[in-house]
Amino acid sequence: MAMTGSEAAVPPERWEKSNLNAQYPEPSMTSLPRDALRPPAEGAALAEIAEARLVGRTANGELQAFEQLYRAYHPRLTRFLDRVTRRPGLVGELLNDTMLVVWNRAATYDGRSKVSTWIFAIAYRKALKALSQLDEPMAEDEGREDQPAAPESGPEYHAAQSQLRAILAQAMDHLSFEQRAVVHLTYFHGIGCREISEIVGCPVDTVKTRMFHARRRLRTLLEGKLEGWL
Repeated sequence: MAMTGSEAAVPPERWEKSNLNAQYPEPSMTSLPRDALRPPAEGAALAEIAEARLVGRTANGELQAFEQLYRAYHPRLTRFLDRVTRRPGLVGELLNDTMLVVWNRAATYDGRSKVSTWIFAIAYRKALKALSQLDEPMAEDEGREDQPAAPESGPEYHAAQSQLRAILAQAMDHLSFEQRAVVHLTYFHGIGCREISEIVGCPVDTVKTRMFHARRRLRTLLEGKLEGWL
C-alpha cells in the first residue's frame, strides 16, 4: 500500500497517537503481506526472515517497511492486548505505543530472538505498566456476557468454533494478568514456553508454573461447560 504524499512527509516520531489508526486502519485479510497469510508450517521460516528484513529497513527510516510491520501485527496485537488487559478502551493506545517503540528502537533489534518475540515483549511491558498505573481495581469485564455452549446438533463448524473460543475467553477473564498472557500466547498464538519466557521476562520454569495454575483454574471454571465439545 503506497502512502500519500502527506503521510510520507511526516515521520512516525511526529505522529499524533490519535492519528495513528487513521493513517493505518485495521487491515483486511487481503491487505496483509503474503507471508502473513501462509500456513505456519509452510511459511513460518520465510516470514521470520522477511520480518527481520522489514525491521532492518525500518531502522533505516523506511516508512513502507514500518507500514508492512504495522499491518501484519495489528490484528495479532489487538487480540493479545484485548485478552490480557480486558479493557478494550486501552487497546488502541497500547498498540500505538508498542508500534511507536518498534519505529523508534528498530535499530536495537539484534536478531537473537524472533521479531514476533521482540514485538510481543514490548506490548506485554506496555500492558503491564498501563494496568499497574490504574487507580481503580482490576474488576471483571462487565461488557462480556457468558456464551452458551452449542448443542450436539448445533451450528456449522466455524460458528461452533467461534462459540467455543468465546467460552474459553470468558473463563480467562478470571485469571491473573500473568496467567492470561501465558495462556493466550500458548493457545492463541502457538508460542512455546521458552519464547514466552523471553516475552514476559521470566524464567521458563516460572512460565510453566503460571500455566499449571492457569490450567487448574480453567478446569474448575469450565467444569460442565464443555460437555459435547471435547
